Amino acid sequence: MSQDNGAIKKMMIILSKGTLENVYAAFVLANGARAEGIEAEIFFTFFGLEAIHNKKLEHLHTATVGNPAMHMPTMLGGLPGMEALATHMMKKEMEKLDLPDVREFLDILSASGVRMWACKLAMDMFHYEKTDLYEGIEEVITVGDFYQKSAGEGVHMLFV
Repeated sequence: MSQDNGAIKKMMIILSKGTLENVYAAFVLANGARAEGIEAEIFFTFFGLEAIHNKKLEHLHTATVGNPAMHMPTMLGGLPGMEALATHMMKKEMEKLDLPDVREFLDILSASGVRMWACKLAMDMFHYEKTDLYEGIEEVITVGDFYQKSAGEGVHMLFV
């Protein structure tokens, strides 16, 4: 019988969306894990790849359409300029909290030991090359590879 009382040893975070709010949620969770002495890895797949694509990572937006937390009708969220306005407001609030921008946050995560992987299927689908990505991405791996890296006791998987 294990003596760790169900302790979390590693967080495996899957980031599938490239919205500002999803990217920061994944980054804060990974950073918090490291601060608690827990291993953390992030698997970037589908639109989550935008968070690590060098030409896109500084241009992430807040989702206004289909986002119930915005508390606005979908039609209003789709009006020209609404997404830009919501993104500007979100970034302004994040600055007040002294949150780093996406590239700086990636640097912090990398320096703290968060391991980061890109999904091979999504890379192929979007015709991305590893050279398109933030330099802290260790490898482009398959889902099977990700599952192998997730093996072990005390590993928790989180889909963002």
